[in-house]
Amino acid sequence: MSTTADLVLALKKELKAAQMTYADLARALGMAESSVKRMLARGDMPLSRIDAICRALKIDFAELARRVADAQPLLAGLSEAQEKAVVADKKLLLAAICVLSQWTLEQMTGSYRLSEAECIKYLAQLDRIGIIELKPLNRYRLKLAKTFRWRPHGPVMAYFRENALLDYFSGGFDGADEGLLLVHGSISRSLAPSFLERMQRVAQDFAQQHQADQKLPDKAREGYTLLLAMRSWEFEAFTALRR
Repeated sequence: MSTTADLVLALKKELKAAQMTYADLARALGMAESSVKRMLARGDMPLSRIDAICRALKIDFAELARRVADAQPLLAGLSEAQEKAVVADKKLLLAAICVLSQWTLEQMTGSYRLSEAECIKYLAQLDRIGIIELKPLNRYRLKLAKTFRWRPHGPVMAYFRENALLDYFSGGFDGADEGLLLVHGSISRSLAPSFLERMQRVAQDFAQQHQADQKLPDKAREGYTLLLAMRSWEFEAFTALRR
């Protein structure tokens, strides 16, 4: 949620963009210029005053609040408490995965046994957790960065390791649009980060393509799960045979 200080900072930017001086604003508000300077320097004022400044600038308060919200930094990860809240309810976890894929309310209710009321409730919960910003007409803005990842040893990854990993790898990966590559080798430790960087670029390409293809009809799209991993690891059975 935007703070008053965020709104005041946005107003200062609007004043600069409109080339309106503090003296101009003081005249519009019927205040002394020194009072306006002190008010804006403190970064704290009642919403009624912010609304008056918006009128002087001829901008809508709702539009100002939207700009402030859009300027907030996106999250690259969630806290332990936030992830615990997500996995506490399986339907909420499903809703979280859906919003990560930018699904609409209609897509969620059309694809899963979720009522509209349930979906709205879960969207509201995701808003409180901080994953989305819920907007009118049950639309939302995702507040996660493209580089977002679940905590490596957090509640969500623990849930998927326990409940989904074997299910994922039990597939044959033999479809025309599927594949599983298992490559083992010994390489220079100094080169390992560069391979990881390439994997991250592939993941980002996949995420960007997902965003771009949202304009396509549902029938032209298919849900895929891309899993990329690299670690220093040896199969436990092999480790047991080491001298």
